[in-house]
Amino acid sequence: MSQNQTVPTREVARRVFAREFNDGSYTFKESEDERAPLYLLLPTGERANRVFLVGTLTEKEDVGEDNEYWRGRIVDPTGTFFVYAGQYQPEAASALRDLEPPAYVAVVGKPRTYETDDGSMNVSVRPESISTVDAATRDRWVVETAERTLDRVDHFDDDGNEYARMAREQYDLPVDDYVDAAASALGSLDDTDELEEPEEEAPA
Repeated sequence: MSQNQTVPTREVARRVFAREFNDGSYTFKESEDERAPLYLLLPTGERANRVFLVGTLTEKEDVGEDNEYWRGRIVDPTGTFFVYAGQYQPEAASALRDLEPPAYVAVVGKPRTYETDDGSMNVSVRPESISTVDAATRDRWVVETAERTLDRVDHFDDDGNEYARMAREQYDLPVDDYVDAAASALGSLDDTDELEEPEEEAPA
């Protein structure tokens, strides 16, 4: 039993679309311990210490000055994630260095917020791992992420949902927007499938 208390459990990696992720800006800890996990509050009322995303790597760039520091732009059906990996994320940095866009990728990482010069908050991902995946994996992620998003929205008004309460206090955002985003993401899969079906030849 004492062993369980000394071994920190890894936080669940939340599936979240770029649209919702980029609307998040509020971070918090649940204890005073300096090693306590830092959470990003998702607008649909969930805390995220780690996120799991799948999308198309459309650009990569080494934006470092003295050392390599890679920025990747990853697009899902609802928007864009930015991931940053440097010397402290050697595996992810190496993956970005070797990848050639466009490529489907799966990323597990930690949300990071930073304030821009004009005072607005931006959020990015510090990746723990980046791996290439196929289109079927990307499509499955879209379906599962839509389900998770809709589930969070369904429980947004539950009395005991403390993170939804926090989201209402911190964000003035209609959660129905994320229902629409999930629906359009699912709709985009149908469009892709139609494009990939072979065209029937017109009768001679």
